[in-house]
Amino acid sequence: MQHERTDPAPWEPVDPDVDLRHDRPVRRTGDTAVLAVIAAGGAIGAVARYLVGQAWPTPIGSFPWATLIINVVGCGLIGILMVVVSEVLTRQRLIRPFLGTGVLGGFTTFSTYTLDIQQLIANRHPGTALLYLAATVAGALIAVWATVTATRTLVAR
Repeated sequence: MQHERTDPAPWEPVDPDVDLRHDRPVRRTGDTAVLAVIAAGGAIGAVARYLVGQAWPTPIGSFPWATLIINVVGCGLIGILMVVVSEVLTRQRLIRPFLGTGVLGGFTTFSTYTLDIQQLIANRHPGTALLYLAATVAGALIAVWATVTATRTLVAR
């Protein structure tokens, strides 16, 4: 049985690095500029995340507010970025890799999120772990939706 691929909703941006009409993505090789901006952006994002974590440490068994805020803010900024690069700055090919994959990819930390949940459970705080699990997912999704909606409204004006 053959499955027919459908295009995403026409109002949602499509990652230009992936052609959704074919089963195999197109591989690009030798683009050192993209790798360089991702690396530079990732370093900036990771340092920013580290500094937030140092300024706002989480005691054992406490709700990890710093990581929650980092992830929700980062997801919101990704929502803004994706609208801007797909609808305003469409010809600036290094902005998305630098800011999205690099800075915001280095800033957000879903690996720390999962480690925080594991540590909360290990330290017998399952209620806090469950609250944190749900709050992060809900907060991240709401942040993306809200910033995409608001940015599209502003861009339309």
